[in-house]
Amino acid sequence: MFTGLITAVGTIEAATASDGGLELTIAAPFDDLEMGESIALNGACLTVTGCEAGRFRVHVVQTSLGRTAFGDRQVGDPVNLERALRLGDRLGGHLVQGHVDGVGTVRGVRQEGDTWLIDVTMPTAVAEVTIPLGSITVDGVSLTANAILASDVVQLAIIPFTLEHTTLGRLAVGDRVHLEGDMVGKHVRALAARWSGAPEGP
Repeated sequence: MFTGLITAVGTIEAATASDGGLELTIAAPFDDLEMGESIALNGACLTVTGCEAGRFRVHVVQTSLGRTAFGDRQVGDPVNLERALRLGDRLGGHLVQGHVDGVGTVRGVRQEGDTWLIDVTMPTAVAEVTIPLGSITVDGVSLTANAILASDVVQLAIIPFTLEHTTLGRLAVGDRVHLEGDMVGKHVRALAARWSGAPEGP
């Protein structure tokens, strides 16, 4: 479980095809990672398969490659990092599972005063659970849906601090991003679909 508050921005040092998947080596300012630890990499929960001071490795399995944009990433690219939430930690963002529900595409980036507005297309699975001023995770960052511009387009309002401390400040039109819909919304949608048309009561 995560909060969507990025604790560091790492850099891809190596990307190697392995067993049908992809092995990534990430340079990061962590010196106490442990083998088997969960870490969110651009919002995708992955397992640390190797670590040493200043870098760690993860393996992205084939099924995850098909659901994410990791195949687009190259050596030198920055990535958002968040270590797993511990019981008792402050929940400053929102509850994030680290499950990428779909890949969105940036369709607009512009500045208005001290805020950057970024428009992102959403796949149906994410659009159905995204509401104005609700929560959405973009490349691992907990954000608020500033507006819904169309049934499949969300507008994000990014403050300067977030631009400076995550990879979102580097986004350009055409870039693909990982999206995770609001967990509460996903549960409501699933339960509503399961019980629609059923008699009231248990």
